[in-house]
Amino acid sequence: MSDINNRQAFVTMLGLQDRMNAKVHPDWMAQGFAWYRAAWIECAELMDHYGYKWWKKQEADIEQVQLEIVDIWHFGLSAMFRPGVDINALADEIVDELSRYEPSEKDVLAATESLAGYCLNEKSFSVSLFWDLMAAAQLSFDQLYKQYVGKNVLNFFRQDHGYKDGSYIKIWQGEEDNVHLVQILNSADILSPQFADDVYQSLLARYPSA
Repeated sequence: MSDINNRQAFVTMLGLQDRMNAKVHPDWMAQGFAWYRAAWIECAELMDHYGYKWWKKQEADIEQVQLEIVDIWHFGLSAMFRPGVDINALADEIVDELSRYEPSEKDVLAATESLAGYCLNEKSFSVSLFWDLMAAAQLSFDQLYKQYVGKNVLNFFRQDHGYKDGSYIKIWQGEEDNVHLVQILNSADILSPQFADDVYQSLLARYPSA
């Protein structure tokens, strides 16, 4: 799969997702939010970017497809949380499922439909079917991890520096913050167990001081 310690990567991502969801509601798990529904709707948006309309000229936008996959993963991770099951146990469940994973070799549209169908029918999320979609869209685990962590860390950074009250500065040294994020991610060590914190500290080092 990857040179990354996959279990630690899952722990990191689950922890970030829990913190992000808690910003929406401190007791978010008890609210019964339909994460599976958000996931299948993102699947529909992905298909728009890939193209399915045989009656008109379309070109697949793979970069946008991959970004949609990262968005789906946010909702998929959220759907896995259950009261009384901690993050380490959830990470073990994901690792165990993937240890038995066998690629289906479906194309992007078929893999997307399989995942969306599972979300709709089971009102849940399938890591294995998500992995099929990643493979179909040529999105590696390293890329998923890097993009997922980067997006979450930037969101936290914005919130910590006045995004809500309008005091946040989005352009630094002539570049938007998301451009700085890409530069940081390109040079960051994704093998570091403190990868998320490393990215945050790198953003902080670049952010204009008061």
